[in-house]
Amino acid sequence: MVKPAAGAGRRDAPSGTIILADNLPVLREMAPGAAHLIYIDPPFNTGKTQRRTRIRVERDPDGDRTGFQDARYRTTVVGQSGYDDRHDDYLAFLAPRLREAHRVLTPTGSFFLHIDYREAHYCKLLLDEIFGRASFMNEIIWAYDYGARPKRRWPAKHDTIFWYARDPADYTFNFAEMDRIPYMAPGLVGKAKAARGKTPTDVWWHTIVSPTGGEKTGYPTQKPLGVLERIVKVHSNPGDTVLDFFAGSGTTGEAAARNGRNYVLVDSNPEAARVMAARLARFEPECVGFDGG
Repeated sequence: MVKPAAGAGRRDAPSGTIILADNLPVLREMAPGAAHLIYIDPPFNTGKTQRRTRIRVERDPDGDRTGFQDARYRTTVVGQSGYDDRHDDYLAFLAPRLREAHRVLTPTGSFFLHIDYREAHYCKLLLDEIFGRASFMNEIIWAYDYGARPKRRWPAKHDTIFWYARDPADYTFNFAEMDRIPYMAPGLVGKAKAARGKTPTDVWWHTIVSPTGGEKTGYPTQKPLGVLERIVKVHSNPGDTVLDFFAGSGTTGEAAARNGRNYVLVDSNPEAARVMAARLARFEPECVGFDGG
């Protein structure tokens, strides 16, 4: 049976907390059942330093780049951020955190791990061990089409998102809250169906965050708000608590707050905490371990 979670601790306006700390001690202090939904996007263990350069672009006939209709623009670097994405034993790093995630989920809660091709198969085996193979619900593929295209192999243009339910017989899944997508051949399904659109499958086509769009925070590896809102709306209820303990740019917190959920965001990177505090300032989060001003 699939039904909405009970939604303990609800309030009229969503509350939020941003914690600057190592996530493992924070998780160990959390009570069992503290989170209705957990999404994490941990470092992918690429073996590289992840960097993001923030630029300002201004129209200039003598600028350094060419834009639409051959207009010239001048770019100015306004900041950089980054982190070292290497772990000698990646699974040993993740395992205790995943075990704590299982413990702090509500009985009807769901857990999402966002990872790429380098570690996905190893993580799946670890998650099966911790949550149980019966709790594995979906392997979601987030596909996008942006960036470099190598000439010696097929370009890697997707990430993997594993979904596990705490209880595979009783979990939150709000089908009616699912956004709909256009039919590829609308003429074959009739006007009514074409206007309504179809429900997504386990392959999600969604562009990355635009380098020049308003959603961009400048933080490396920022994930699109549209992907997180889909997860939050379907797998939690208003007033529920959403936890992200590799919170990065704070996309999970914004998706939660915009849809009436409480959120707890944890990251050990001071730059991440600063970005999240600025991004979520209008929701007035509590900042723990740093000055969010």
